[in-house]
Amino acid sequence: MIFYKISDEKKAGFTAGKKVGNAVLRNRAKRRLRALFVELQDKLKDGIYVFVAKESLKNMSYKQLKSSLSWSFKRLECLK
Repeated sequence: MIFYKISDEKKAGFTAGKKVGNAVLRNRAKRRLRALFVELQDKLKDGIYVFVAKESLKNMSYKQLKSSLSWSFKRLECLK
């Protein structure tokens, strides 16, 4: 899940609730989201992005996660 708010600078926050799993799984989910954000940040408009890891994230491959995030960015209209 992604929340987006228009701003003059680009910031990102990452969170994962206990439903994702234990601390190891929550940290892994946040690392994966952070890596994808770094990879795609050049294509994004300035703003504040908040990523919330959900339980289904742990079963997704990197390719599936990347396509899901790209689709979400298009829906939010935050691509350059």
